Amino acid sequence: MAAPVRTLCCTALRQSSRCFTTTCGAQAGIKWRTENGLSRSGTEYGPMTDLPDWSFADGRPAPPLKGQLRRKQERETLARRVVNLSSEVDKGMEAWREKQKEAERMQQRNKSLLLKPKGNLLLKKK
Repeated sequence: MAAPVRTLCCTALRQSSRCFTTTCGAQAGIKWRTENGLSRSGTEYGPMTDLPDWSFADGRPAPPLKGQLRRKQERETLARRVVNLSSEVDKGMEAWREKQKEAERMQQRNKSLLLKPKGNLLLKKK
C-alpha cells in the first residue's frame, strides 16, 4: 500500500504548478538592521558577542572566550590593513602631485626656451 501512495504523491508534485526551492531564505530584518547602522545579523558584533557571558562574584571579569579572541584578532588585522592601504594611497597621491608639479615645471621651461620677439614686435606688444 505504501508504494502506490508514494508514487501518487511524487506524481502529484511533478504535475503541480508550485515550485519548491532548496535555497535558504533571507534572514528577517537584514534590511532594517543595515538601514539603522546595525550588523546584518545580531551575532556579528555588539554587546551580545563582544561582552563576556559571565563574571566572577567578586567583580573580576571572566577570561575571554575563543570567539572573542578570534574576533579581536580579526579586527586588529583589518585595522592594520586599513592603515597600510591608507598610507599607500597617501604616498600615491603625493607622488602624483610631484609628477604634476614636474610636468608644470617642464612646460614652463619649454615655454621660456621659445624664441622671444625682437625689434618692432617687442615694441608693439608694450
